[in-house]
Amino acid sequence: MKRQFLAILMAGAALAAPVHADIEGVADEAAIPEDTGVKLAPGFRATVFADGIGAARHMAVSDSGWVYVALMKSQDGFGAVALHDSDGDGKADETVPFAKGMTGTGMGIDGGYLYYAQDERVVRWPLPDNGAPEGLAEVIVDGFPNKRQHSAKPFTFDGAGHLYVNIGAPSNACMEKMRTKGSPGMDPCPILEEYGGVWRFDANKPGQTQADGVRYATGIRNAMAIDWNPHAGALYIAQHGRDQLHSFFPEMYTEQQSAELPAEEFHRVDEGADIGWPYSYGDPDIEGRVVMPEYGGDGKKTSERGQEPLIAFPAHWAPNDLLFPRTDALPEAMRTGAFIAFHGSWNRAPKPQAGYRVVFVPMDETGAVASDWITFADGFAGAGPIMSPRNAKHRPTGLAEGADGAIYISSLMSGGRVWKVVYDGK
Repeated sequence: MKRQFLAILMAGAALAAPVHADIEGVADEAAIPEDTGVKLAPGFRATVFADGIGAARHMAVSDSGWVYVALMKSQDGFGAVALHDSDGDGKADETVPFAKGMTGTGMGIDGGYLYYAQDERVVRWPLPDNGAPEGLAEVIVDGFPNKRQHSAKPFTFDGAGHLYVNIGAPSNACMEKMRTKGSPGMDPCPILEEYGGVWRFDANKPGQTQADGVRYATGIRNAMAIDWNPHAGALYIAQHGRDQLHSFFPEMYTEQQSAELPAEEFHRVDEGADIGWPYSYGDPDIEGRVVMPEYGGDGKKTSERGQEPLIAFPAHWAPNDLLFPRTDALPEAMRTGAFIAFHGSWNRAPKPQAGYRVVFVPMDETGAVASDWITFADGFAGAGPIMSPRNAKHRPTGLAEGADGAIYISSLMSGGRVWKVVYDGK
């Protein structure tokens, strides 16, 4: 086995003596239910909680059961929606738009406030007992750089008053000329001064700028999937790997290799960590990190720059949200693990696109991966091979947990949808 690479390119690859052998994933042969459009791991069932709500991104759920959803595109002038199921049938019957004039991705609840992240700032409102927040939002951090590419600002909290914000790198590999064949990588990469990492802020101090924060970790191309693991007391991310290995370096990488490299990396991120972008990447077939070709790599040469991931997921699956459950509603073997929503690829041509699923990673209370990951929810994209993400019916985008232990999954496609998934053991 290659050092710490615990899950390789074949989904469901077996490890010796898995700790949680009783955790089962979605059966490949299982049919996609017509009523929900999503197939689940045994013992779970889903309802379509809300449909046609707009381009849904990340979510948060209050203790009173209100589900707050960020919208990437304005819906009737509003950039978020609050949803509630008043009769307990698993479907929202109250819909209240809010965040007028805004659009964004990040959504979270901490210390009695509802936080919302646009591309340039993080704001908050007092969390209402019911319904959507009202009045002007308080600006917590403003002036984030926005270069359009990787401009979303997902965030998480550590429960100790800190806010962690991903600031994605507006770049593929920190080339002198962006996405230009033959252009070398810059070393040191100047982009890392303002981008390509996670910054930590005071969650309760209004009027901050990026300069007021602490660059908690660097070398992260874009960590749309970010969450604090309350069991291990540590930050975790799943990042988007780089693109275009074959188109820029056809002498080194075939189209097949370009479709399967580099891995989408799942990491524990301690303060001061350097994950390795843009100098290196993860290849499950090679021990150690591989030097990026823009920095003198040949597809085999290894680098000491960066840290090895806990898991090397298949390339270009696009991890878009990460959730560590906080309740005891799940089976005991799943309570300290991680759910990751993969938005699905766009750049595996001429091979079919891949991903478009939610996976579960068994982990112990220390935050170590306990056994191989499983596919928790699948079928979002629809039946048949997907040659373009535009052909996908749905793309998992956000994850959230309710106080009752229900898992919510969002999609921004086909008008926007939110599923509610519960465990009933059947």
